[in-house]
Amino acid sequence: MFNPLDKKNLGKSIVEALIESVEQPLSSVNIFEGAGIYAVYYRGDFKLYKELATLNKKAGCYPIYVGKAIPKGGRKGVDTGASLDSDALFKRLQDHRKSIESTQSLKIEDFSFRCLILDDIWISLGESLVIQKYQPLWNQVLDGFGNHDPGSGRYGGMRPLWDEIHPGRAWATKCKPPKSNAAELLESISAYMKSTLHAER
Repeated sequence: MFNPLDKKNLGKSIVEALIESVEQPLSSVNIFEGAGIYAVYYRGDFKLYKELATLNKKAGCYPIYVGKAIPKGGRKGVDTGASLDSDALFKRLQDHRKSIESTQSLKIEDFSFRCLILDDIWISLGESLVIQKYQPLWNQVLDGFGNHDPGSGRYGGMRPLWDEIHPGRAWATKCKPPKSNAAELLESISAYMKSTLHAER
């Protein structure tokens, strides 16, 4: 019996709506209102991501990162209309643009995104289900892309793995090196390409 409110069916509709939304360049995001979820895509020539870029050039819909942007009012559950009265998605995408532009290994022109404005109650569920479906590289292997500057007095934490492969964010240099070394990270990326991406082909 089909249950439209089943988590799997709800997730399928959210994923489909996101993938069917208009793909736009991350290099020039026009300001807009709304909170929700988004997917970032890569089609560049960074050697480690060659297979991912090739897959996206053919199919065009395999994200390197999936994230969410929750409105301030919605975070506390005090305003059910907070999603539409927020520029959370725009600000989050701008943060990602700045992170990419801070590196020497990536070009912002090689990135694009899709986003889906959602009611606050669906945002976290939508993000987790899209991540579950695609298992994006920067969510599963190189975490930390979405991290913010922890601020003075908090630099004793470990540097995000993302910054080990793509150094450039000034605040990340102040953090301690992660436990995983470069060789281990490269091996993890290679394993991801062989398993997750090959399964999509």
